[in-house]
Amino acid sequence: MARVLVMIPSGEVYDHDSVRWYQHSNVQRSIDHYHNIGDAFVFDSSLKLMNYEKQAELPIMNPNMDHIDRLREEYDYVILRGSNYVHQHMDWTDAIPVLKRLGLPVIAFGIGAQAPVEGQLELSDQTKTVLKVIADSTASVGVRGAYSAQVMSDIGIKNVRIIGCPTAFRRNDPEMRIELPRLDEVRNIGITIRREVSPTYAQDIERYLTFHRDLVKEMAGRFDATLMAQGEVEEKKLVFGTDDQKEEAIAALKANKWASDWYLDETVEKLYRERMFYSDVVADYESLVRTKELVLGYRLHGNLMAMANGVPSIYFTYDSRTVEFAETYQIPSFDIFSGGKFRLEDYWDQALFDKYNQAWYRTYGEMYLFLTENGVDHKMVETDKQVPDSVRRVA
Repeated sequence: MARVLVMIPSGEVYDHDSVRWYQHSNVQRSIDHYHNIGDAFVFDSSLKLMNYEKQAELPIMNPNMDHIDRLREEYDYVILRGSNYVHQHMDWTDAIPVLKRLGLPVIAFGIGAQAPVEGQLELSDQTKTVLKVIADSTASVGVRGAYSAQVMSDIGIKNVRIIGCPTAFRRNDPEMRIELPRLDEVRNIGITIRREVSPTYAQDIERYLTFHRDLVKEMAGRFDATLMAQGEVEEKKLVFGTDDQKEEAIAALKANKWASDWYLDETVEKLYRERMFYSDVVADYESLVRTKELVLGYRLHGNLMAMANGVPSIYFTYDSRTVEFAETYQIPSFDIFSGGKFRLEDYWDQALFDKYNQAWYRTYGEMYLFLTENGVDHKMVETDKQVPDSVRRVA
């Protein structure tokens, strides 16, 4: 089986193909550190799609080139964990000399571009060079959607394949599909929350946060809801912190003008104290979503983890990244900047989720082809990329 190097991992590997944050049991070690555990979802899911004998991290910061030479002899290829790398602020440290010295294929596993609210996306020469080195090393570069494919094309990289995200396929069941229960039977739901946001990518922060607040309150008032955080420090402290740290977290939220003016009212504070979930272990999120009949909200990977387990999800789009994911998989989604009012009943329509089922199946086929044409030893099942009767409905 293959020997795999991982470029920019997000957590430590245990039980061969499972991921958790570094020293996860020592919660105080990282309680003041923001890390998006959704990145670990992608890393974990990538490993679950592959057959491999061993894996190790490829160092791209202050590398010892003699060590890089040894890695060339000991490993077969590199995987670059899918993430939002294609933007104007990406710092690749010493990736260029490392990849050129290493000379192994670099499997870009669903990378994506992020468009700013204003102006054109400007990529650094460093980013362009890294992407071209990667593209030249493999048959194809895996990107998450059409926008990312266009950005790559604009810098001269044409050998791209739209594969979405490995998280969608982590169960490796080509006939996975979403079947809606009756809405009046739905009791337990998850709300994926993302309080922190950048004005570089979200065009109206007040609308973003007030809509977020109202969604949380409405859904939590209607269902037995769990708030699913993915890394913000204050939310982590409310789950893992001491009593003093929990009060510090609430005080910090109240001192934050955006949060205090537009997000944290009395109801949301109570929900934060009583209904918050966070974990540094990917498997904990998967166990949680399997207990839900619906997961919806702002977190791209938190929602996708649910859909990967057959649980319906609705996306709330607010930047090019979330829009691109919703388009790739035809996920039912609501544009929070549209000015409209969200009604869950409008989205509780099997025909909408059948569009997702079909797009998911086609993208599964693209992921299979991507891994196969790049020589990755994997577990995916060959499909004809056509929708079989078991996942087709007549609208």
